[in-house]
Amino acid sequence: MAPVITVGLDGSPESLAAARWAADEAERRRLTLRLLHAWPLLVPEPTLVPAEVDQNYWAKRLVHNARAELQARHPGLSIVGNLVADDAQDALLRAASESEMIVLGSRGLVPVESYFLGDISMPVVARADRPVVLVRAETQEEWPPPMPGTAGDVVVALKLHGPCEDLLEFSFATAAARGMPLRALHGRSVPLHAYAPWGVDHDVTHEIRQDAQHHLSQALRPWLEKFPQVAVTDSIDLESPAKTVVRAAEGAGLLVVGRRKHRPALAPRLGPVAQAAIHHARCPVAVVPHD
Repeated sequence: MAPVITVGLDGSPESLAAARWAADEAERRRLTLRLLHAWPLLVPEPTLVPAEVDQNYWAKRLVHNARAELQARHPGLSIVGNLVADDAQDALLRAASESEMIVLGSRGLVPVESYFLGDISMPVVARADRPVVLVRAETQEEWPPPMPGTAGDVVVALKLHGPCEDLLEFSFATAAARGMPLRALHGRSVPLHAYAPWGVDHDVTHEIRQDAQHHLSQALRPWLEKFPQVAVTDSIDLESPAKTVVRAAEGAGLLVVGRRKHRPALAPRLGPVAQAAIHHARCPVAVVPHD
């Protein structure tokens, strides 16, 4: 199969926003866009059946309308529709293994009724073996992103105490494709030994900041050489990584966070930083699995 970006459709405003975001990304990366609608009650495709008795009519119409809108916006983009008689979660996880990324709608902490957005998107984020991008409906007014040099950068959150090549590869490639600047950030809570009776010991925090800056510069160096066209800034914040990420998402064009593929059996599949980003960031959020 040719490289594709897959978007999950369920007819909600959020899934349509995700489809528009995915179409823009597919065009910039010169990939095919696949519109996936999965529903267990789909029946084998009937022949010569009038619309009023076709059980698949509304599913086909949903995909057809989305495809027509996106094709009008992107005349040169290759778009394929895909109706699957399967559970949506299983269909999306299977599609993830065949795609460059999966794009889904998101409502953050707002209660949801949508089939895709309720019990489906979070398990897909937690289990997919490719990046999953979550897009909110209200962010569409901000896309396409501003020109380089203005607000709307790609922000990538890095832990620095484990592999981060997958996050950096995705972030640099996205920034390059969109012509956007990249901001790499690292948040680290101040340890207890840095506190003194009079406040924070600035000698200790200075040492922590220098150590983090050294590791951040080392992580970025090979990617700066590989993507010289991407304007990059970096920052170290000595506070909760989750708070750092949520604050950095304000005004960002895309927030990129990581998820470990292999976590302890009883540990949550998503860490606190990814959880905070998904629930609180208003910009699109990409969750990238890594070792």
